[in-house]
Amino acid sequence: MARPLEGITVVALEHAIAAPFCTRQLAELGARVVKVERPGTGDFARAYDQRVRGLSSHFVWTNRSKESLALDLKHPEAASVLARLLERADVLVQNLAPGAAARMGLSFEALHPKHPRLIVCDISGYGADGPYRDKKAYDLLIQSESGFLSVTGTADEPAKAGCSVADIAAGMYAYSSILAALIERGRTGLGKRIDISMLEAMVEWMGFPLYYAFDSAEPPPRAGAAHATIYPYGPFPTGDGRSVMLGLQNEREWQVFCDKVLGQPALASDPRFDTNARRNAARAELRAIIVAAFAGLDAEALVARLEAAGIANARVNTMADVWAHPQLAARDRWTQVGTPAGPVAALLPPGTSASDPPRIDEVPALGAHTGAILSELGLDAAAMERLRADGAI
Repeated sequence: MARPLEGITVVALEHAIAAPFCTRQLAELGARVVKVERPGTGDFARAYDQRVRGLSSHFVWTNRSKESLALDLKHPEAASVLARLLERADVLVQNLAPGAAARMGLSFEALHPKHPRLIVCDISGYGADGPYRDKKAYDLLIQSESGFLSVTGTADEPAKAGCSVADIAAGMYAYSSILAALIERGRTGLGKRIDISMLEAMVEWMGFPLYYAFDSAEPPPRAGAAHATIYPYGPFPTGDGRSVMLGLQNEREWQVFCDKVLGQPALASDPRFDTNARRNAARAELRAIIVAAFAGLDAEALVARLEAAGIANARVNTMADVWAHPQLAARDRWTQVGTPAGPVAALLPPGTSASDPPRIDEVPALGAHTGAILSELGLDAAAMERLRADGAI
């Protein structure tokens, strides 16, 4: 059955995570994504590590279901190849260095007169204007600039997120904005420019701490893996050396927790702890009581007790635990994806429908589709050989 974006062609001048994460999801909805990569080295994320049978974990994650076209964008012949490609394209996504696309004549303003239906999505660290426009931006730098680090970590030291959260935020806003632009084009017949800033995407995700610190108020304190303002809400050790995450949201749950989980019903009305504000102020004292109560329980017994009491909880899982997660297995969320190193496990994307399953095609080798794409654009074998000899492809 036809997928939602069947017939849509996306040209991706992309590297790292934000743009590739966006375009992978477009590909899974059926779009044809032509990923343009530098000959010889390709997307530099290919070389981040060798954790997936010699391939990069980041690259395998964000680049399945795409076609790889090896093309040196700085070569004099590249412009004509791109021009032919864009004649067939619906969307151009780029996250090149600031200003690079415009210098190559690939800005929306330059392309729109020739390709009025083309949607151009520019992803950058700080946006198309302003004093930070030309500043280099990587995920950890944006985590820092957006204030994320100021509220993440322990009281003694900030900590970054364990995944590329700023890149993911930008990629998701690019993805959703492109979908909206395609719907709009269905009404107007015209493409548009989308300007995605990693900083703005990340600051949007910082809405709670921003408003908590509204009008020069104190920001939420760094609280490690615990909630900054609700207590108890965080990880607690168990007698078998593991940890269980639990969270209380209201006073009714606090009373149940004291009675059914701790076995200390009188604690619920203890004036040190009888409101969230008081529990939050007396964290150290209350934590000692909870840890002592949990010391005689292993993680499974504690989870069972929390479940019986209706208290929200979660295991503090490792990556190995997640690979083997029973809920993912029960919902049949794992599939396989081909790679240059052979098939590997892959998680099906969230939000899929049985009526149009996502496309999960191979992670391409560098330049795997160059010949086929150039042939489709009208270049013959002699022309391709000349480009190859000249280092253009």
